[in-house]
Amino acid sequence: MLNVFVQSATILLREGLEAMLVITALAAYLTKVGAQDRLKALYTGAALAVAASLAAAWLFQILNSGEHNDILEGVVILAAAALMLYVSGWLMVRQDPRAWQGYLATKANDALAKRTGFAMATLAFLAVFREGAETVLFIYALAKTSGGWSLALISGLVAAAVVLVLLFYFINLVARWVPLRPLFVVTSAFLFLMAVKMLGEAVQEFQEQQLLSYDLVSGAEWLQALGFNPTVEALATQGIVIVLAAISFAIWYRNMKRPPVAAAE
Repeated sequence: MLNVFVQSATILLREGLEAMLVITALAAYLTKVGAQDRLKALYTGAALAVAASLAAAWLFQILNSGEHNDILEGVVILAAAALMLYVSGWLMVRQDPRAWQGYLATKANDALAKRTGFAMATLAFLAVFREGAETVLFIYALAKTSGGWSLALISGLVAAAVVLVLLFYFINLVARWVPLRPLFVVTSAFLFLMAVKMLGEAVQEFQEQQLLSYDLVSGAEWLQALGFNPTVEALATQGIVIVLAAISFAIWYRNMKRPPVAAAE
């Protein structure tokens, strides 16, 4: 139960914290460039995104009809893992403060150039709703892999929501001094590990429907105690993803360290 509590709380905290970082950073940027009149639109867009995320969660549950379907669960878990891998890479690429500030400045300037509060509200909505939609998918996948909407899972969400409310005020006070690099690196690594674990769980769902073979790795039964799938199919899939991620990281790191090419005169 403690493991489910921690996982559900961590998912909501991570997604909520990232959304708050985006909104507070944009708010600080707007204040710096003298566009305080856009702050109302910014916060309105963020609030609408939260409401839309709750509506998406309700619709997702209704459309699924609460029926147990291993294939659907496998697809959902795969989608969650793919999103986690994407966000993990996104955070790693932007862990450089210069890259992060450049990203925010580009997004904010694009919205400001349109000279409308609607553009800023839309930017905030998309930034927050992306996190909300991911949270819905991640939590749903966690519920499916941990035995349903247990008290531990719901308690984790409630605890995370309370912490997020407190963090909102704190982040607004220290938005200009938040050390983004360590935060981004740690959350990127956490997401990657969760994605790798979920890949094994998705493979297991397909194995239960006999869509994939089930070949247990001798001596790897202890992995089951950690929540991992100790089969050749699952471990091979996870190994391929880890190797591809390592190669991608090496290429990105090499390009980041490469000195910029001087412009031709």
